[in-house]
Amino acid sequence: MRIEDTPEAWDVVASAEHFSGRVITVVTDTVRMPRDEVADRDYVVHPGSVAVVALDEQDRVLLIRQYRHPMRRLLWELPAGLRDVEGESLVAGAARELAEEAGYRAATWHTLVDLATSPGMSNERIRVFLARDVTPIPEEENGFVHRHEEIDMPVEWVPLAEAVDKALSGMIHNSPAVAGILAAYAASAERFARLRPADAPEE
Repeated sequence: MRIEDTPEAWDVVASAEHFSGRVITVVTDTVRMPRDEVADRDYVVHPGSVAVVALDEQDRVLLIRQYRHPMRRLLWELPAGLRDVEGESLVAGAARELAEEAGYRAATWHTLVDLATSPGMSNERIRVFLARDVTPIPEEENGFVHRHEEIDMPVEWVPLAEAVDKALSGMIHNSPAVAGILAAYAASAERFARLRPADAPEE
């Protein structure tokens, strides 16, 4: 059997929306199962996200620390954000988030890994990019104003191997950060030669 996720859509015989907020919607679908049974499936409808593993010439990864209220924690994360600009390509959104959240730009971009963050309860998809040839954006060119959780958000460059150790020892919990750090470390063994282009289609 070929090991590859494939599209599939089982028949939805009824659907009910329970909540619609600024970002997410919560719905219940009644889905026709095998043997003609039906079952309710509750899930969160999400616009999707992008995230960036930015590596410098010293093989350090850029991490930011942000308060995440549902977890009641300050989490070390990758620069990331919602797919909330109509018509914007995924890589352009990732570049925007890297600029806004961290104040950096990158000359070289690749697709690193695609994630379904919690496929049993949400349709959120995250594309994690690898960004290299990274340079800081002069303050006068970056007019983004940080608000809410992003105020006083620290930016740290961490050696990639150290970030792997932090992820494997349970000191970094954010799922795209863990996946992106481990994927970048694995890809670095082949000097990133097998990575997909930045504009690779989302399967």
